[in-house]
Amino acid sequence: MTTFDRATAEEMITGVFAPWVQDLNLSIESLDEDGAVLRMRFSDRLCRDNGVICGQALMSLADTAMVFAVSSAAGAYRPMTTVDQTMHFLRPAMSADVLAEAKVVRLGRSMAFGSVTLTTDGDARPVAMAQLAYALLSESK
Repeated sequence: MTTFDRATAEEMITGVFAPWVQDLNLSIESLDEDGAVLRMRFSDRLCRDNGVICGQALMSLADTAMVFAVSSAAGAYRPMTTVDQTMHFLRPAMSADVLAEAKVVRLGRSMAFGSVTLTTDGDARPVAMAQLAYALLSESK
């Protein structure tokens, strides 16, 4: 198993994810063998017409955070694809950075499962909760 550290994770942001995901301005807060915490910096560009951060941005944050959590738990990035994401929106996120705490529930040979809790910076009450499943892909084509 290789070492999946912060430097490797930061390279993933530009090397693995689509340009529009990079536009979410995500940063890595922490990584460990159980998961990852990502930050999405607040921007008016992420908001709906009423100043609430849109659900699409929150779902993308949760999905991306889980990729980092799975990679950290596995010790290295492995190509994967989301096969299921269930998101429950609990309250609006407005005018604040959003933190995504992603935890791996089970990491198998061909599937990974996890959960993500989203909060706003400075407020521990959840904004949203997600359950995700990934198919782990072979690295050869």
